[in-house]
Amino acid sequence: MKPSTPENLLPRRRPCWAWIWSARSRARRWWTLLLLSCCRLGLERGATAKEALDAIVALLAEHGQGGNYYEDASACHSFQSSYLIVDRQEAWVLETVGKYWAAERFTEGVRCVCSRLSVTTNIDAEHPELRSYARSQGWWAAGDEFNFSEIFSPADGHLDCCAGGESLARRGGDITIQTMIDILRDKASGVCIDSESFLTTASVVSVLPQNHSSPCIHYFTGTPDPSRSIFKPFIFVDDVKLVSKTQSPRFGEDDPAKKEPRFLEKPDRRHELYRAHEWARTVLASDQEQGHALRKTMLELEKQGLEAMEEILASSDPPDPAEVGDLFYDCVDTEIKFFK
Repeated sequence: MKPSTPENLLPRRRPCWAWIWSARSRARRWWTLLLLSCCRLGLERGATAKEALDAIVALLAEHGQGGNYYEDASACHSFQSSYLIVDRQEAWVLETVGKYWAAERFTEGVRCVCSRLSVTTNIDAEHPELRSYARSQGWWAAGDEFNFSEIFSPADGHLDCCAGGESLARRGGDITIQTMIDILRDKASGVCIDSESFLTTASVVSVLPQNHSSPCIHYFTGTPDPSRSIFKPFIFVDDVKLVSKTQSPRFGEDDPAKKEPRFLEKPDRRHELYRAHEWARTVLASDQEQGHALRKTMLELEKQGLEAMEEILASSDPPDPAEVGDLFYDCVDTEIKFFK
């Protein structure tokens, strides 16, 4: 893969999984991309939602998609992916199956992407060979309605299961920052998962005002299981203070992801906030009285951050970069000190 020039800002938090940027097929020795690789490169190369979409589909055409979701040398999967790409003016849902893709544009309403394809007949952009490929496989006949989801979904797919979309639908048009946080924390619906085999990883809620004088605000947890994490505000400004306490350790050329054969070892990739948060998760899960007190304090800290950001969004004056440049750093530092 060719290196890119970072022309646009994106969160510089190093992923916990070193192999997430790309994956090399051991059988054919070519490079393929994982979903998160495409997300990061799309953010980096696109100044708008449409430019990010164009960057992602260009990468898919050149490299394809597939690879390891876990540090497991024996696993290499091909898969389909869904992207919800948003800027201040419009949003695109991009859904891919191998190198083939379809995209839908919208400027209002509510939309959710999940483990099923959601683009149906309203297609605003598509792979140039999408329909001919479907026809060659016997999945679609020219002249019939072209429904991307029905044609490309696996026969045993869970077409009626989209917990996030159902949660949003129940709330109608009354969507706030707190609404999105509550949905991400909803274990009963299946949006938030905490089981022996799988744990919902770090979560984020972003506010992108259409008024360009107002800043975009992103609320990161930086830790797994949003039901037991604090959403902390982050605003992009010049000279933003980097947060080493949310960066996974670097192992350089000794990283098992870079050695051949790969993944013979599993190094400890936990960053400082993750380590501190593990204690909090243990308390919340095991000690009822102390856990309730801890959760109350965590939610109060989060509430203070939300209220401060609401004041910034309501103000007609842009925020002082000097005041918000270390905003996320201070929040993380406070959270770690509190857990200790």
